[in-house]
Amino acid sequence: MDNLKTHFNWVAENDTRPRQWQRGFRAQTREFLRFHIQEGMRVLEWGCGPGDLLAALKPSRGLGIDLSPKMVERAKAAHPDKNLEFREGDLHEMEVDEKFDVIILDYLPGYLQDIHQCVANLRTACHPRTRIYVLSLNHAWKPLLELGKLCGLVTKQPKDCNWISSVDLCNILELNSFEVVEQSTEQILPFRLPIFSAIFNNFLARLPLFRHFGMSEVVVSRPIAKPELQGDVSCSVVVPARNESGNIRAALERIPVLGKQTEVIFVEGNSADDTWEVIQREAEAYNGPHKIKYLQQPGKGKWDAVHAGFEVAEGDVLVIQDGDLTAPPEDLPKFFEAIKEGHCEFANGCRLVYPMESEAMRFLNLLGNKFFAMSLSFVLGQNLKDSLCGTKMMLRSDYERLLARIEVLGDFDPFGDFNLLFGSSMLDLRIRDVLVRYRDRQYGDTNISRFRHGFILLQMTWFGMRKVKFFSVTKGK
Repeated sequence: MDNLKTHFNWVAENDTRPRQWQRGFRAQTREFLRFHIQEGMRVLEWGCGPGDLLAALKPSRGLGIDLSPKMVERAKAAHPDKNLEFREGDLHEMEVDEKFDVIILDYLPGYLQDIHQCVANLRTACHPRTRIYVLSLNHAWKPLLELGKLCGLVTKQPKDCNWISSVDLCNILELNSFEVVEQSTEQILPFRLPIFSAIFNNFLARLPLFRHFGMSEVVVSRPIAKPELQGDVSCSVVVPARNESGNIRAALERIPVLGKQTEVIFVEGNSADDTWEVIQREAEAYNGPHKIKYLQQPGKGKWDAVHAGFEVAEGDVLVIQDGDLTAPPEDLPKFFEAIKEGHCEFANGCRLVYPMESEAMRFLNLLGNKFFAMSLSFVLGQNLKDSLCGTKMMLRSDYERLLARIEVLGDFDPFGDFNLLFGSSMLDLRIRDVLVRYRDRQYGDTNISRFRHGFILLQMTWFGMRKVKFFSVTKGK
């Protein structure tokens, strides 16, 4: 390791020209990470160099550690911010006994002599919601980078560097009890060129075939840890109900006990029938194990109803149970167990595996659900089989973070499914499908218009691709 320390001490004093040429590349990296990492988080960066990336993320507590004492001196001089600290250290030998929300290895794996040990040493700095961002160089770019060194555009490298693929990184992370949440390649064009940078990096880099040729490989992972929720856990079940008067009593009877206390919140939404009167009557007469709340939504649309219900919810875990009961409440314990035990961080209902009852979903609706699921899987970078099932569950603490994260999307989703899925993806939460059996509606008619609402969903999908997938690098904050 002395050779590496000597090398990076030299780099600290001789990288002015390469850094000037690499300004566009480094700016793209900063913007990518700023899209994923919210300001005000606790951030640890191993191999921090001169500290520019850490400072750009604006953490509430930022710790940068580098092997080179001269790099550390340079970082301290350049970034005297009281929220930032820079130390000398070697990830092979050093563990940080302090918990961080985000850990970054910024093109560090190529210099590590024992990647297994270094990844293992990250665990002491993790809590259950920590996200690890590992950036490395794509091996396909090696010939061009060698040419760049000859031209003085790339700093010379130590002889014992390694080229590790994202597949190898994922394997090492999983061997050390980290779960891979997402992986991608970025920066087909690692320079600032108006129009061309956007076309290559925000569009082509997301498409099949082209997406394998980005200069940077990114792996996002989370620790596989003991369940975050220890002991007794409470759950709030929000039931949006529009023209569902015949399902209110059945909902109360069929929603199971979830955790130490189950809170059922009915949110009536501008019904044309007597749903509101029935909710009040059934809630007053109820003498079962659940805590009951009920309210009328202030605006229109399912998302408005869900948001209103979540605002008054007191449970540790939040879940949506559609008032039509076509996704059976009896399946909710599977969602609750997945969240409580930490198997996922967003449990998404999936209706498209088990056989459906004859009237549960029309053929065109089925095709539409499959199309939107494939589209959303592409946008989110995580596989989903059913994006439009109403049953969705997450921690209340994650929902509160999600609200702040989706502000950039604006008021684009009247249904709420995309808000919750896009927001979870933008937080890099682990999303998993939980299978449910889709039943025929027992009362009333569907509130969904296949063609009108389908067109709205199509618009929302394109909006998500532009905001979250194609243009995330340049639009992130």
